[in-house]
Amino acid sequence: MKSLQRFLAGTLAVLFALFLTGCNGPNLIDRFANFWSGGICGAIIVILDIIALIEVYGSENRTTGDKVLWTIVIVFFPIGGLILYYVFGRE
Repeated sequence: MKSLQRFLAGTLAVLFALFLTGCNGPNLIDRFANFWSGGICGAIIVILDIIALIEVYGSENRTTGDKVLWTIVIVFFPIGGLILYYVFGRE
């Protein structure tokens, strides 16, 4: 039952993030689409954001709401969200 909840939470977060990618600005999906044109700094940001998202969904102690919230913050504010996650969000 718990694995089903984790799967549904992850699916919901990904679908929600994809739905909101119509917002302007260099969010994570824009950076990922232009991976090589963003230079080495852009590539590093994409890699660190993906690592942070893996950490968020790998955590057993987070609620579904926490996971969705951190996903939104990291996807739409790649640099600021990454800093906020590593300062306040890690367990």
